[in-house]
Amino acid sequence: MRSFSSGESARLIGVADGYLRQLSLSGKGPAPAVGPGGRRSYTLQQINDLRHALDEGSKGKRYVPHRSAAQHCQVLAVVNFKGGSGKTTTAAHLAQYLAFHGYRVLAVDLDPQASLTALHGYQPEYDVQANETLYAAVRYDGARRPLSEVVRRSYIPGLDIVPGNLELMEYEHDTPRALAERSAEPFFGRVASALGSVAGNYDVMVLDCPPQLGFLTLGALCAATGLLITVHPQMLDVMSMCQFLLMASDILGVVQESGADLDYDFIRYVVTRHEPSDAPQTQMVGFMRSLFRERVLTNTMLKSTAISDAGLSKQTLYEVGRENFGKQTYGRAIESLDAVNGEIERLIAQAWGRAA
Repeated sequence: MRSFSSGESARLIGVADGYLRQLSLSGKGPAPAVGPGGRRSYTLQQINDLRHALDEGSKGKRYVPHRSAAQHCQVLAVVNFKGGSGKTTTAAHLAQYLAFHGYRVLAVDLDPQASLTALHGYQPEYDVQANETLYAAVRYDGARRPLSEVVRRSYIPGLDIVPGNLELMEYEHDTPRALAERSAEPFFGRVASALGSVAGNYDVMVLDCPPQLGFLTLGALCAATGLLITVHPQMLDVMSMCQFLLMASDILGVVQESGADLDYDFIRYVVTRHEPSDAPQTQMVGFMRSLFRERVLTNTMLKSTAISDAGLSKQTLYEVGRENFGKQTYGRAIESLDAVNGEIERLIAQAWGRAA
């Protein structure tokens, strides 16, 4: 994981750069690395240490945003029926944004294609063996394992991951048989039970769901406290999303009658790969806002070559330095990501009863 400049570190912590310099000169907190020209930089672990140090001496402002025991762990499912809507990009950047801002985050890859896993340094074909995905914690036979044994640390402090691979498809094959045999624990509660067993270690969980309305996606929808529905602002994509919502509504209605508890703190539509200069896309965004009103996030995730270029090296834009891109291209993309994720962070705060 790269280091952060003094200015970036100050913004992440929520203090002025000058104050961070004062702390460094007075010997308080971890010592930053000093590069050419006296430029100071901090690792993310040092930033977290600074947060704790500032929190201990604070008389009101919170620097460590961990939830209290009375505030439930936020489980955010990123969903859509259609591939290419930006689910994994949204989930990965959201999980990392929250980790960079001091939250304890668990990213859960529910997609057999395992792109979220690959983005965080694990090659699903080689680094993830049998019974090392979420399937291990939700399977129906005696090989079931606690989820705590499956969770892996990522190279980002504060961000853990439950990896995925093709093994996740086994759950789609096993569940019909378990339904016929009337398994003791219903399929729609197994994901929630597995996540609940480790919820005490985290503030937020981000679930990257597969592009299908299968049993894993239904389990994620039943476990979630918040839904983020990604949609590319084109007519066919919006039509596909509407079909997804209709099917999900019908199936979840049946699941709810069987005892599932569906209680979301918020549901939001996230406009992805948005090109504001594209008139038809702008019209479509306006159409969505007229239909769904405040449930469409105010900010949109812009289409950017910077995000695509970062993906070539299996990284998010948050991981690569701004020196790898043109200043305007990088600034526009990072501003868009921060605006979307900041809006979601405020929704989490409101769900916890904190001031937005």
